[in-house]
Amino acid sequence: MIHFLYFDPGLGAMIVQAVVAAAAGILLFSKGVMYKVKSFFGLTKEKEDTYDSIDVEEEDTDKDDKKN
Repeated sequence: MIHFLYFDPGLGAMIVQAVVAAAAGILLFSKGVMYKVKSFFGLTKEKEDTYDSIDVEEEDTDKDDKKN
């Protein structure tokens, strides 16, 4: 005896959503793990701090205050 399963659109959408969520979860989890492995071995590049060159010295602010 053969039993046929009925998939309504709601169940189909739920299955698709579960598959997409699982794929995204695996991708993000593996990306985090690979970053930790690479940083453990020292293979990651350190990002440049773009705001590092915008240092304001105390003297600079004093000069501006005296002008006004």
